[in-house]
Amino acid sequence: MNLLMLSSSRAGDEEYLSHATHMITTHLANSQKIVFIPYAGVTIDWPSYTAKVQAALPHLPISGIESYDDPVAGVTQADAIMVGGGNTFNLLHQLYANNLVQCIQTRVKSGIPYVGWSAGSNICGNSIRTTNDMPIIFPPTFDALNLVPFQLNPHYNDYRAPGHNGETRAQRIAEFCVLNPHMPVLGIREGTALVCAGDALTLQGSLAGVIFENGLQATLSPGQDLRQYLNVKA
Repeated sequence: MNLLMLSSSRAGDEEYLSHATHMITTHLANSQKIVFIPYAGVTIDWPSYTAKVQAALPHLPISGIESYDDPVAGVTQADAIMVGGGNTFNLLHQLYANNLVQCIQTRVKSGIPYVGWSAGSNICGNSIRTTNDMPIIFPPTFDALNLVPFQLNPHYNDYRAPGHNGETRAQRIAEFCVLNPHMPVLGIREGTALVCAGDALTLQGSLAGVIFENGLQATLSPGQDLRQYLNVKA
């Protein structure tokens, strides 16, 4: 498979997709028909979301899935798939409603490139149970694309606001791990990405990530060989 799983659409105060432009362009270098799926957008309508992505990546041949009468045909005809961020529950709900889950799985496993950020990366994992989003709508299942056999947590950070008494991100993920002890969770910070190319998996970017596994938390270093996580048996 050929996956680019970006943590976020922005890094710091940079412009939309600015930090990721080179990674995306390189990843889609040979693509002539890229379909963008804006279903994670809730407070932005889908044509506007597609236009925003097209404006950020004007050199790429991107069309929105909403422009197709038949979404399955849109994915089937594309030679690359791009999925934006927003609300992960709404994204997965719409993918199931439009019969796109199996179609995307088939196309990506056949080798066409996939690019996602935030929610678009979260759905690459085993399920969406480690998303940061509120369940504003119920998809028929939390099972995601399972393109990689582990859980992702995009936008990962260790920050705890002064005076805030809620659980940290690490504590929330630890709760998941207690109930799912054999399922690793990879947390990726904004500005970084997981890249899967064939049987290789690496963390790209300048910031370290984290791995929650077997009740322990460890650091993922940029460029580290992570291919063992492509063989997880839940």
